[in-house]
Amino acid sequence: MNGTRILLIEDDAETCAEIRGALAERGYAVEVSGTGTAGLKAARRGKFDVLVVDRLLPELEGLAVIETLRAEAVRTPVLVLSALGAVDDRIRGLKAGGDDYLTKPFALGELIARIEALLRRPVETRATVLRVGPLSLDLIDRTAKRGDRVIELLPREFKLLEYLMRRPDRVVTRDMMLEDVWHYRFLPQTNLVDVHIGKLRRKIDGPGETPLLRGVRGAGFMLTSGSEEPQPLTGR
Repeated sequence: MNGTRILLIEDDAETCAEIRGALAERGYAVEVSGTGTAGLKAARRGKFDVLVVDRLLPELEGLAVIETLRAEAVRTPVLVLSALGAVDDRIRGLKAGGDDYLTKPFALGELIARIEALLRRPVETRATVLRVGPLSLDLIDRTAKRGDRVIELLPREFKLLEYLMRRPDRVVTRDMMLEDVWHYRFLPQTNLVDVHIGKLRRKIDGPGETPLLRGVRGAGFMLTSGSEEPQPLTGR
């Protein structure tokens, strides 16, 4: 065995057997859950390297499982499986927090290739509290502070601030935020990022406080921790 653990949340017994067998042949340890509720419990309990989640599950729908895990700061890569293959359906799966989306029926070779692509992605830090200058973000309690001042954030604002705090003193472009925070796989002409950045800036930079979130002309935005000049972001 290669030590890689995969959680398969799928209610169809035949599909489970085929996927489990193909992955086992390549040395992966596979645990199977047949309902959304059981899958959510297993994902919370175990340390898995990849989750493979069917969208249409009994008890708890697959996207609800993913959204719950992301809200709890579980960042394990997720491959969504679904018989729903329309563009809007794929977008919903990615917006819910899925990292990839595979439409049924599929070739087992493609499934394995997509799982292995997710495994090659760099692992984000597992810290439960992020700190940048006077800002702190607790990923478990879902709270934000600037010094002793509590910052009330909406869910999307929390995700946006987390994204910026993982890239302090680096220029982050609008396109990067649309792809990584909103999970768009196409880049629409929209002021969505600017609107949310404006709201977030007013919350973290209070009256009389040193501005931490600023725009970089022609490039994007930067959350500063005190450095003088923004540095280009070369990776995600």
